[in-house]
Amino acid sequence: MDLPLAQDRVALLVVLDEVPSTNDELVARAATQTLDEFTVIASLNQTAGRGRLGRTWAAPPGTSLAVSVLLRPRERAVPLERYGWIPLLAGRAMATAVGRLVPSGDVALKWPNDVLIGGRKVAGVLSELLPDARSVVVGAGVNLTIPTESLPVPTATSLLLNGATASAEELADLALVGYLDELKRGWQEFTSATSDADFARFRAGLGAACSSLGRSVQVSLPDGSHLVGTAVDLDDAGRLRLRVHSDGSMQTVAAGDVTHLRYE
Repeated sequence: MDLPLAQDRVALLVVLDEVPSTNDELVARAATQTLDEFTVIASLNQTAGRGRLGRTWAAPPGTSLAVSVLLRPRERAVPLERYGWIPLLAGRAMATAVGRLVPSGDVALKWPNDVLIGGRKVAGVLSELLPDARSVVVGAGVNLTIPTESLPVPTATSLLLNGATASAEELADLALVGYLDELKRGWQEFTSATSDADFARFRAGLGAACSSLGRSVQVSLPDGSHLVGTAVDLDDAGRLRLRVHSDGSMQTVAAGDVTHLRYE
């Protein structure tokens, strides 16, 4: 596979014909090599991908782009407590890239890092902190040309099913270029937000991009419990603040699956 448009966007782009997990591959390379920030591993055939909370990310070979990017927040003096913004930042970058490739315009970012078209998931992000706590590998997967009958779950979709007409490789190149450009732009904004005023602007911008805020949602927590309430805002660490419908209390959610409810 060739991704000519994306080759000049980053320090190093390694394109693999097949890989179990682009995240695992990049983590392993970072452990044994000195890699520059924005080293990227990409493939159209990830055989053992995974999503948040240990879920698998599966797709027929050649129909989805898997991409992992190495970021070095500690070298840019980003406080550890702000690392929670990185998945949402990457999700916004992917949502922007996807929005340029489909005619509908009905693209949304769901907290913390799912990209939806018409309410169906087309892309997701998984960030992993390296053992030295100085670097983060941000993995993303986007469904390119999966037909309806091959979708992994009924709530998924693909660029093809939303009007994209290019081949899988062409879509992969366009999606990757758009994603990397937006990720670099957001990363610069994030890492340069050293004053309270700059960080407030960054936080407000990401909050405005998150379609979950202001909506009634159900949050499925890692322990199996559920919260139903209104997503109010994001705290300083990027966690979701929820006003619970049953008792009016405010709850802060660091991890969980959000479902947008149809009633408000």
